[in-house]
Amino acid sequence: MKLNEIRDNEGAHKKRMRVGRGPGSGKGKTAGRGVKGQKSRSGVAIGGFEGGQMPLYMRMPKRGFNNPNALKLAEVNLWRLQEAIDAKKLDAKAEINGEALVAAGVIRRVKDGVRLLGTGEIKAKLNLVVWSATAGALKAIEAAGGSVEQQRIAAEAKAAARVEKRNAAKGKAPAPKAPLGDANKVSARAKRTAAK
Repeated sequence: MKLNEIRDNEGAHKKRMRVGRGPGSGKGKTAGRGVKGQKSRSGVAIGGFEGGQMPLYMRMPKRGFNNPNALKLAEVNLWRLQEAIDAKKLDAKAEINGEALVAAGVIRRVKDGVRLLGTGEIKAKLNLVVWSATAGALKAIEAAGGSVEQQRIAAEAKAAARVEKRNAAKGKAPAPKAPLGDANKVSARAKRTAAK
């Protein structure tokens, strides 16, 4: 066999329909677009036009917000970790991080980090390093005698220090921290009512 003799299998590629090539082709004359009118031409958005009244998609309220900078996290539940340990895919004695979870087949990829969720139960004593964990997951891991290192806490502290350093360089005073306790939980409406 030579390079010029290599061919795809029969039927591997379907040929594109060539329109407007005469009436004998079945897609000649109007090229499958019917006859005349706005919809027979390109660039038509007639579905969004309601005769001049405000279209439905513009009458509906906007909801929510999609943060373009939000982290995409791989989520792992406790039952999935226990399942991997029982199957001897994860070593409970070693430190378990994103790379170890990928190698064990628990998650497909690390993405921006791993988030630990609290569904299921865990019996093994684990030492986990994850981006973040829910309160329920933390409680369950610690109850089993394990520990969870959250990278998010260190990252947030680092970012706060960076902002503080930048503000100090510009001569800005650090922002006052809100007082803890019940005084911090008073709603804006309650404050307005008290002011009256």
